[in-house]
Amino acid sequence: MSAEQDKKVQDTTKEENKSSFGSEEVAAKQTEEAKAVFGDSGEKKDGKSESAPNEENKAAEGEDDNEPVSPEVHFEPIVKLNAVETKTNEEDEEVVFKMRAKLFRFNKNASEWKERGTGDARLLKHQGSGKTRLVMRRDKTYKVCANHLLMPEMKLTPNVGSDRSWVWTVAADVSEGEPSTETFAIRFANSENANLFKENFLKYQEENAEAAKKN
Repeated sequence: MSAEQDKKVQDTTKEENKSSFGSEEVAAKQTEEAKAVFGDSGEKKDGKSESAPNEENKAAEGEDDNEPVSPEVHFEPIVKLNAVETKTNEEDEEVVFKMRAKLFRFNKNASEWKERGTGDARLLKHQGSGKTRLVMRRDKTYKVCANHLLMPEMKLTPNVGSDRSWVWTVAADVSEGEPSTETFAIRFANSENANLFKENFLKYQEENAEAAKKN
């Protein structure tokens, strides 16, 4: 190749490079112009927007500021119920004796004693008739476990092997609703309490016998 031809090739290469560089400058300029018109997208390589978190925070703050305050709502009941007075059928009776004890009932079918409950054994005297009955309710549940009049035919006898327990049989105990014949055993904390129970049991049993004669 002659020197003149070699010079032409070099000049051609320079022109091509200049044209290529010029195209890159034009492309960069066009990109800057596009940013000025449409705004920078702010996208990173992972595709997440740099400005997105700030905009979300501002939106969240705006929601908190504009959140309405809920007023306190009060609803009236559709049906108003009147207070019902609970009666125990003891309103006309006076407690003449009360002592804590444990009651047992003899199960005839199994031929063994079954615990009936623990609570206050009370003697209640009716203000009208003057008759006294024995009522005992279980602790906590207040379920009646003994409820009968002190009848003249009832005999209070010591429980075998104990000086703080008594046994008796009643023909009509109504603690379960219907009258039934039951054999009870009652046990106290000590012999003194057991003797106090016996004294009052016999006392009001005698008064019931006198009241029955008058009627």
